[in-house]
Amino acid sequence: MEPTASSFPNLSLTFVVKRHAPELIAPATPTPQEVKLLSDIDDQAGLRYMIPTIQFYPSNPKMGNTNPAGVIRDALAKLLVFYYPLAGRLKESPGRKLTVDCTGEGALFIEAEADVTLEQFGETLLPPFPCMEKLLCDVPGFDGIVGSPLVQIQVTRLLCGAFIFTSRVCHAMCDGTGYAQFLMALGEMAQGAVAPSVLPVWQRELLNARDPPCITFPHHEYDDVVDTKLNHKITVDEIVDKSFFFGPAEMSALYRFVPENLKTCTTFEVLTACLWRCRTIALQPDPEQDARLMIFVNARGKFNPPIPIGYYGNCIVLPCVISKARDLCEKPLHHALNLVMKVKSSVTEEYVRSTTDLMVVKGRPHYRTDSTYIISNIARIGLNKVNFGWGEAIYAGFPKQDQDVPGVFSEYMSSTNDNGESGIIAIIGLPILAMEKFVKELNIMLK
Repeated sequence: MEPTASSFPNLSLTFVVKRHAPELIAPATPTPQEVKLLSDIDDQAGLRYMIPTIQFYPSNPKMGNTNPAGVIRDALAKLLVFYYPLAGRLKESPGRKLTVDCTGEGALFIEAEADVTLEQFGETLLPPFPCMEKLLCDVPGFDGIVGSPLVQIQVTRLLCGAFIFTSRVCHAMCDGTGYAQFLMALGEMAQGAVAPSVLPVWQRELLNARDPPCITFPHHEYDDVVDTKLNHKITVDEIVDKSFFFGPAEMSALYRFVPENLKTCTTFEVLTACLWRCRTIALQPDPEQDARLMIFVNARGKFNPPIPIGYYGNCIVLPCVISKARDLCEKPLHHALNLVMKVKSSVTEEYVRSTTDLMVVKGRPHYRTDSTYIISNIARIGLNKVNFGWGEAIYAGFPKQDQDVPGVFSEYMSSTNDNGESGIIAIIGLPILAMEKFVKELNIMLK
C-alpha cells in the first residue's frame, strides 16, 4: 500500500482574485466599552500570532444567486454583539502584559471574486493550496496582533457558484476549539439564529497563575535553547509541504506494529508515533541528539469543576517528551508509541496549573522549537461542520504549514478520500531529500 500523498498538480494553478475594499465590521448593536484581561495561558509568547484557516463550500442550487459574502458579513455583525472582545484590540502593558480593549472597532472583512472554479483545485482538496496570498485576508498594517483586528475574514466567490471562506484569528484570544465554537456560531447566525446555541464564556481568570505560583512539573517544552551543533534547524527555503491521508486501511497497517500491551492506544497516538519516527529517520540527525516531540492538548476535560461550556479562551498545554534520535530510529515503533501515550496522559489539572505558574515565574516564554516536532490536532473540533446555509464544508482546516517555524509543525485534520472513507490528513514539511526518505520509510510501514 503506497502512502496517499498529494502530488500537488493544483499548485501550478494560477488565477486572478478581485478584492473589494476592506471593511471593518462592528457589532450590530452597542457593546460594553471595557478592558479585559487575558489568562496566563493566553498571554504567552508562543501564541502571539494569527491562526489561518480555510474552508471550501460547493455551490448550492437552493441558495440561488444569494451572495455568501453578504450573508456572512451580516451574520458577523450580529455575532460580534455576543463575542464583543473579538471586535476590540489588544494592547500591551508594561512587562509585555496583553489586555483586550473592547472598543467595538470590529473585525476585518473582505469580499472577493476569483476567475477559477472549484473543480480546478482538483478532485481531492489537500493543502497546501495555490495562490493562498490572494485568498487570505491580508491588509498592510494589520499583520501584527497589537492594535490590529483580532478576526480577519475573506469570502471569495468562484465562477461556478462555490466559495472559499478564509479567516485568521489571534491565537492569544482563543485556541482551535474556541475558534471553532465562534465559527459554528457564525454559521448559525448566517442561517437566521438570533443567538448562538452555545453562548460565549470569558472567565479568563480560571486559567490564571496561583498566588504564590508553584511549578510542580518539569516543563521541557519551555526549556532554554542551548545552541549546539546537534540542534537541527530547517530554513523555509529548504521545505516542501505534502499532505498524507490516513484512512481505515492505512491505520490498520500501522496497528500491526502495536504490541498487545499497548493495544489501548488511540489512532492519534499510533499515527503520531509513526510520523515522529519516520520524520526523525528522514532528517538523519546526530544519533546522540535529543529528538523532542510536543503535542497540543486540549485540557478542558481535565478540570474539576470543569471549564464551563462556551469558554473560548486558550485551554491548551504543550507537553514535551524527549528521546535520543538513535532510539527513535533503531528501536521498534512501540518505543515511540509508549512515549507518546505517556506524555499525552501526563496532562492533568495540576499540569495545567503548573504551566500557568511557569508563565508568571519565567515571564511568559515561547515554547522551544529547535530539534522539535510539534503536533496540532484539529481533526475533532468540527470546522468542517460550519454551515453558512450552503451546507457543510468539503474541506476545512489549515491552508499550509507554519512558515515562522518551517518544518516543525504537523497538523491533523479530518477528511475523506476518493472512496468516501473518513480519515485524517497530516501535513508534513521537510527538506526535499528528507521528504523522499520520509515517504520511503512510511511506505515500509504501510506495506
